[in-house]
Amino acid sequence: MPPTGRDLAVSGAAAEVTAERPIGVISDTHGLLRPEALTLLEGCGLILHLGDVGHRDEDAAILERLGELAPVRAVRGNIDTAPWAEALPKTLDLAVNGWRLQLVHILADVDPATPCDAVLHGHSHKPRNEWREGRLLFNPGAAGKRRFRLPITLGRLWADDRGLRGAIPHLPL
Repeated sequence: MPPTGRDLAVSGAAAEVTAERPIGVISDTHGLLRPEALTLLEGCGLILHLGDVGHRDEDAAILERLGELAPVRAVRGNIDTAPWAEALPKTLDLAVNGWRLQLVHILADVDPATPCDAVLHGHSHKPRNEWREGRLLFNPGAAGKRRFRLPITLGRLWADDRGLRGAIPHLPL
């Protein structure tokens, strides 16, 4: 059983964040930020992008647009090769309302020695919301270009006194 501003922040330092509203989680946009994704992220108190924002110079605008909805924290994915992406950390440790989250693009890059309540990852484009060995493993799937006949999805997390829990809504396309 599981345990119960608008700035663009991309620093790799561990940070404590308070979020009274749901946390939006998005990954693998690959240069495409769909209007349907923006609609589902409205009302979030924080947005986490788990990498593969895009490889072009103009793809930095995706993080800027998300930052118009809520503060953003992001990690670098394997296709994030444009100069702007060098500012993104490969991993990010973040505490939200006391819940410890480890953000990474590729699950294999998780540091097992880092204590956390949840590992948030992308890369596979396969949505995942499951508890293993006391940790939430959460992949919001891919919100950008469709690949492998997988659904277009993103995630929502709640980190509060009722617990840490997630949901993966499908984009209404």
